[in-house]
Amino acid sequence: MGRKTLVYVLSDSVGETAELVIKAGLSQFNNGEYKIHRIPYVEDKKTIDESLLLAKEEEGIIGFTLVDPELRKYLNAEATKMNIEAIDIMGPMLSAMERVFQKTPRLEPGLVHKLDEDYFKKVEAIEFAVKYDDGRDPRGISRADIVLIGVSRTSKTPLSQYLALKRLKVANVPIVPEVDPPEELFEVDSEKCIGLSISPEKLNDIRKERLKALGLGDQATYANIERIHQELDYFKKVVDRIGCAVVDVSNKAVEETANSILRLAQK
Repeated sequence: MGRKTLVYVLSDSVGETAELVIKAGLSQFNNGEYKIHRIPYVEDKKTIDESLLLAKEEEGIIGFTLVDPELRKYLNAEATKMNIEAIDIMGPMLSAMERVFQKTPRLEPGLVHKLDEDYFKKVEAIEFAVKYDDGRDPRGISRADIVLIGVSRTSKTPLSQYLALKRLKVANVPIVPEVDPPEELFEVDSEKCIGLSISPEKLNDIRKERLKALGLGDQATYANIERIHQELDYFKKVVDRIGCAVVDVSNKAVEETANSILRLAQK
């Protein structure tokens, strides 16, 4: 090609898909001697008309991804009238899939980006839960959507991971009588904090099973009922000082507790 090819990319979303396809095609014909002008969020015929006039004046071509059948049909018809090469990237694919699936497409612009955004939010939340698990970095408290507080074996970590799948950034902080809670816990909005309470008897059973799984005797201080009462009393003082809501996890599966937390968070 002796002259630089001008391509107008029209889309009812941001236009990334159309531009990538056009670039892939152009790469087969020249060595970068082209210019792409993206026109996103096309929602009316007026924008199409203006784009066609520009393409006509510049002797350019058009590539487009429009899910609206009426706009797609209009652009194709007008481009033919004006003798402009218009490449319908989405139309033939949607028509073929409609025949195969025997279903009408949703015809919602930008769904790919919505799905991608949702996926990356979920990954970000999971990474956050890992990074700020078990109080390892108190800076996560101010950055979290939810802060879980509880003594050992109250399902803080599994709950953090489960809620991360709901795209919530969760930090969790263990409460131990010998260790002062981080100051950030008392500075953050109390509505973000949720205490995880549990009955002493249930916690005793859980800790004994944990010790057995580790090949240790169940007589360790960790599973001592007096020690457990001491920890739970201290936990109550901490949550009272914060003024946060408390969810009892004694006889609940992680999913049940998570749903209770979600309801509190929504309020």
